[in-house]
Amino acid sequence: MRICVFCGSSPGLVPAHAEAAADLARLLVGKGIGIVYGGASVGIMGVLADAALEAGGEVIGVIPAHLNDWEVAHGGLTQLHVVDSMHERKARMADLADAFVALPGGAGTMDELFEIWTWSQLGLHNKPVGLLDVAGYYRRLVEFLDDMVEAGFLRPAGRSALIVASDPQVMLERLGAA
Repeated sequence: MRICVFCGSSPGLVPAHAEAAADLARLLVGKGIGIVYGGASVGIMGVLADAALEAGGEVIGVIPAHLNDWEVAHGGLTQLHVVDSMHERKARMADLADAFVALPGGAGTMDELFEIWTWSQLGLHNKPVGLLDVAGYYRRLVEFLDDMVEAGFLRPAGRSALIVASDPQVMLERLGAA
């Protein structure tokens, strides 16, 4: 079992975001679940990978060659896949994972989350997708998604397919139930 974690290449300004990444990593390792992520050594991605590796877990990174050339790839991973493009990165991460969780991050995290969630709605996979709302980071996004349902642009079933939780343990329980 592997969970793909989408998260920021920046550490952000709120310590709780990085702490949640480390907590999630240790929780996953403790349950024997491997991690697939973007392959970087920096930001919340680096915190996630380092915590999982320190706990003895499997960590698989997938990074585009141009980012690997910038030397941001993590050097101590279980496996590192270097791919040609961002699209190939997302497809490989999807192939390697059994579920997906987004932690706080920026535009790249949003891109990954929305693409994999859209693929689910289109029937391209049937893997659960979760949004870990650490310290209210995604509160306004979740409100907007609810507004999309009210406006008729998102079906209620599509909205409910995105699992939202603020606690990593609760998130894993909900992913398992899905």
